[in-house]
Order: sequence, then C-alpha cells, then structure tokens
Amino acid sequence: MELGEALRTTGAVREFTGEPVDDAVLGRILDAARFAPNGGNRQAWRVVVVRRPEVRRALRDAYLAGWYEYLAQGAAGLTPWGALNDRAAESDAVSTAPALAAQAAAGPGGFPEHLDEVPVLLVLLADLRRLATVDRDLDRIPLVGGASVYPFAWSILLAARDEGLGGVVTTMAVRGEPHLRTVLGLPDEVVMAGVIALGHPVHRSTRLRREPVAAFTTVDRYDGTPFAPPGGP
Repeated sequence: MELGEALRTTGAVREFTGEPVDDAVLGRILDAARFAPNGGNRQAWRVVVVRRPEVRRALRDAYLAGWYEYLAQGAAGLTPWGALNDRAAESDAVSTAPALAAQAAAGPGGFPEHLDEVPVLLVLLADLRRLATVDRDLDRIPLVGGASVYPFAWSILLAARDEGLGGVVTTMAVRGEPHLRTVLGLPDEVVMAGVIALGHPVHRSTRLRREPVAAFTTVDRYDGTPFAPPGGP
C-alpha cells in the first residue's frame, strides 16, 4: 500500500470478525514496528501478548471501570480527566457513571464490554529507566516521555493495516494499573502505556474526518497567522 494512502485511511477500528490472527502475521507486525523512532534508540517499549482468558477479562474489567466515567464526563461537556477540569464538576459527572453502566448491562454491549473477545490484545508497556522525560520537572503533567513509546504503537497500527488488519490504541485500562500490575507481573520500573486491539475489521473507514492544516498550524506564535502553503492542501 502507498504510504500516503495508509496515512489517510488508517483509522481506529473497534469492530472485528471472529477470524483469528496468525502468530506469523503478528510477528511480522511487531517486527516492522520495532523500527519506530524513539529517544536515544533506547527502545523503552515492551509488549505483552494477552491470551489467557482470565487476563483478558481483567483488562476488560479495568477498561469498563473507567469507560462509564469517561462517558459521564463527556455527557457533562467535560474533556474526560482533563488537566484543566473543574474537579467538582468532574466529580458530579462521574457520580452518574453507575447509571450508564446499568444501561449498558441491559444491552448487547460494544467494544468495551467485549474487549476480552478481540482476536489480538497487546498490552503496551514503558520502561521508565529508558525514558528521557525532559519535562519531568515542569509545573505541569509530564507528557514528553510518551514520544518514545507511542510512535511504536502507531507503527503497529500501520503495519497491521498493511497486513489487511485493523486496530486501535486505547489508554482506558491504564486507570486500572494498580491491580493490573499484579495480573501482568509488572516490575516497579515498568508502567502501562495502553492496550492495542487488533483483528480483521468488520468494515473500514476510507474517509477519515480531520480538521484542515490551517486549523491547527500557525506561524511563529500560538496566536500567529494560520499556516497556508501555496496550492493547498
């Protein structure tokens, strides 16, 4: 597949057929993804391929514990767990999560409720000993360390696309890390960065909706002139 097409058509896939993914295919995906850019070539990522049903259910349960809180905050007009959220408003919103969970339990459920049934579940981990978190001492939430881990996740999705698969990276289960550390046998210096779900897609979006370049790119300053190259895009 031509790279430009892959970049424009590799969207999040959360609906999969029951067709299994061969280990040889998964091996090729991870083999390609390992060439992702990362700080100092320290390759701080680790991956756990989750197969045992009880571990899969633990991931699902950790996901669901945060999922309904996520929905409740979104319904209240908040960015879920946003760094600048009003904490009182966030708490009020989260208090409605049990009602959303009850509603979901009465239906067939979707991706979150059936996470344990996804053909391939990969737990993406980060080794803190290998991450250069250059924003560690700033008076804000650290962010930069992820730059040495999440490109690897994106490379997994691109490599999966090339194999005819689809997938998504989700961070929801990370909220359950304290419990999952024991389930996954994580040492103290290793943390969860997310879960990657892969499989054969039921359908694939070919036209992704994104803001135009000028909506998020400015010249010289945050409030500078929108970047508008000649001829588009």
